[in-house]
Amino acid sequence: MGVTLLTAFALMLVVEGILPLVAPDLWRDTFKRVTELANGQIRFIGLSSVLLGLLLLSLAA
Repeated sequence: MGVTLLTAFALMLVVEGILPLVAPDLWRDTFKRVTELANGQIRFIGLSSVLLGLLLLSLAA
């Protein structure tokens, strides 16, 4: 379980690092837009991300 969790965390860091590496201006503009969203919109994005992750996990298992 620990190795799997560490692998998943490492992959998350790789995927999240691609956009700032390849297109830092786009990443900065996107980050600015996200900070201007209302709390409810950010929560909806977080909920959608969690649900999609759980769906992908259930399909992979």
